[in-house]
This record gives sequence, structure tokens and C-alpha cells, in this order.
Amino acid sequence: MNNNNNNTNHNLQQEYEDTELLRFTTAGSVDDGKSTLIGRLLYDSKSIFEDQYDAVKSASERRGETSVNLALLTDGLKSEREQGITIDVAYRYFSTPKRKFIIADTPGHIQYTRNMVTGASTANVALILIDARNGVVEQTRRHAIIASLLQIPHLLVCINKMDLMDYSESVYESIKESFEKFSSKLDVSDVNYIPISALNGDNVVTRSTNMDWYEGSTLMYYLENVHIASDHNFIDSRFPVQQVLRPYNDEFHDYRGYAGRVAGGVFKKGDEVMLLPSGFTTKIAKIDSFDGELDCAFPPQSVSILLEDDMDLGRGDMIVRPNNQPTVSQDVEVMLCWFDSNQPLRAKGKYIIQHTTNEARCLVKEIRYKLDINTLHRDQENPELKMNDIGRVVLRTTKPIFYDSYRKNRSTGSIILIDEGNNNTVAAGMII
Repeated sequence: MNNNNNNTNHNLQQEYEDTELLRFTTAGSVDDGKSTLIGRLLYDSKSIFEDQYDAVKSASERRGETSVNLALLTDGLKSEREQGITIDVAYRYFSTPKRKFIIADTPGHIQYTRNMVTGASTANVALILIDARNGVVEQTRRHAIIASLLQIPHLLVCINKMDLMDYSESVYESIKESFEKFSSKLDVSDVNYIPISALNGDNVVTRSTNMDWYEGSTLMYYLENVHIASDHNFIDSRFPVQQVLRPYNDEFHDYRGYAGRVAGGVFKKGDEVMLLPSGFTTKIAKIDSFDGELDCAFPPQSVSILLEDDMDLGRGDMIVRPNNQPTVSQDVEVMLCWFDSNQPLRAKGKYIIQHTTNEARCLVKEIRYKLDINTLHRDQENPELKMNDIGRVVLRTTKPIFYDSYRKNRSTGSIILIDEGNNNTVAAGMII
């Protein structure tokens, strides 16, 4: 029986791998070549139009540059930020025959910690750029710590500007050793390293002839082949109800479907399920999707589940397995990143908490400590959280929420806080 379940999960993971896109975020200090790398990736993978390339070529010539500056492909987004338009995280989309991609281009400065948290929260891979001339710097450590806090499954360290260091193997090995020494203290399980020159395209899409000593993959090969199916939790079945579908027409006269996105596990027709918060049990009668009826549903599919019994179920409720339930509690402990520039987070503050499709009001019971993002030191003397600060906080909600730890499930383990007065999102949190 276990072998059958393992085979089913393997097949589902393979199906996910074949169809799902890969999300990755880029992080690096100023002038580490992040824009050039994204431009090189888009250009060499033939993911930009000819008129876009011509525009960049003309802009490069006007600036007096001898070659085409691919970094200008993202400069439009930068200027929008400088004009004060609210594009805190810039997203780029491209695809190859093997996979689709979304790049979350996040600012690297310390004052934009919140932006990196936003862009990286759904990423499968974090690309951390290191300037080969400078090695591991404070900003590198900060980005690695955030990637660790956000439980990004895969970390790829791109050691850039190798052309300025004569493509030296010893320089690459020295930086790699330095990062390994630091990252060993973090909760990061999969770290890979690639020496590149974004400017010249070495090891970005095509293998470098200048670094014969490097036997690993190119950046593009890594992105196309890194195993991301198991990044989702296929074991703990979680289905937060987003909406009740009642068409009220002759064709679907008695139709009552519960629509939402599968947050974990596998749901099959005929499965016994438990409904939270009521605790009642029933069976799945049918699973519908945009493409028709399905035999089973798994993350991150959006489906409508029909039940055999007529149950009182609505937005914010959750469908789970009777023998595998989330934590149900009004007390939640989180690592919180504070976003609000106007007001700090204070003990006894009141906010709206959004968790999956569930919404409630909450009170800040306690701020345990503030985390020094550079050293991982816990500041318990001055725990007030200001913009971009990260700290450990205990919340008390007005009604129970159904959650897992963020480590176990990123979907059911994350929350946001909303200011009751102006409806602004003021924090994002990872449940401990």
C-alpha cells in the first residue's frame, strides 16, 4: 500500500515538474552585475524581441559604450522606482522549451529588506551574486540569512565578474570556501556555486571556454533542471476554502462546490476528509477544474471540491484529512518582517491577520526579540520593530486559525498583518 502511495506521489511530482514554472529571486550588492545577468539571461535564451534589443543597442551607443549594455533591459523598471511609482519588486517572465520562469528582481539595499522578503516569499531558487573582486561582503551575508529565514529550498551562488580576475580558479575556490563557512550556520540545505561573467556570457547560457577547470553546469542548465517538485508538501493535505460555488441555474441546479487552491497533500475522489473548524467528516464526491473533472488534485492546483454530504462550509474554513490535521489555535508565534514606515510594531497593538483565505483580528501579546540581520544576534533589550526589522512575535487571534509551521508548509505557515485604520499591509510573518 505504501509503495502505491509513493508511486502516486512520484508521478504527481513528475507531472508538476513537467508543467509548473520555476520562480527565482536575484539578490546582490550594488554593482555586482545583477541587471547585466538578467539581461544576459534574457538575451542569450532568446527571450527578448528584436525591437527591444535594437532599443538597448541605440541607448548604449548614445551613452558612448562600445558594446551593447544588456543591463539596460531592466533600467526602465529602475527608473520607475526612482520616479516613486510603487513597483517594489519587478517581475520578469521568460521561457525555454523545458520550463517557464518568473524572475523576482528585488533591490539589494538594506533599506529594501521588506522588498526582498516580498519577492522571495514564493521563490524556489535564490540567486545570490558575489563580485569576484570583493568576495563575501556584509550584503551577501544579509541576503543569505533572509533566504534561510524564508526557507527558499535552493540557493545558487553566482560568483560574477570572473573576467576581471583572469578567470582564476583559486579566486573562485576561495570565495566558495568563505561562503560555505558562513552558510554552514544557516538553515540552508541545497547550495550550489557557479563562476560566471554576466558581461561576456561565461557559464550563463553557454559553457565558458575561459574556465575549463570548472566542471559544473551553466546557470541556464541549472535553472532548467533543478528539482522543484518536492518543494511542495505532498504529504499533509490542506485545502483552504476560498469561495462557495452555487451557480443557481438549470444545468447546475444542485451544484455546491468549494473553490480554492490546494496548499498541501493530495486529494482524491472518494477520500474521507475532515472539515475545519466544525470537525465533521465526509467524503469527496468530485473534483472539478477549469479543464474538466479530475481524479485527484495536488499543489498548487486551483480546483473546486464537491462533498458527498451537504455541509456548512465557507471562506476561511479548511478541508483536511481526519488523521492528519494542522494546529488549531488562537495563539501564533511568528518571525515577523515589519513593512510600515510610519508606525513601528508595538506590544498590545491590534491588527487584521490574513492566513490563507482566513481573516481575523489579532493582538500583539509579546515581542520576544529583534533579530540583527547581519549577525543573527537576538536583541531582547529593545524589541520594538521598525521598518525592515525582523523579530519573533506572539499573536493572539480573535478566532482559531488552522496552521502548520512555515518550515513544514510555506502556504499554511505564512501570514500577513493589515492595519485596521488604512488597510495597508504592514507585516509578513513565518509561523514557527
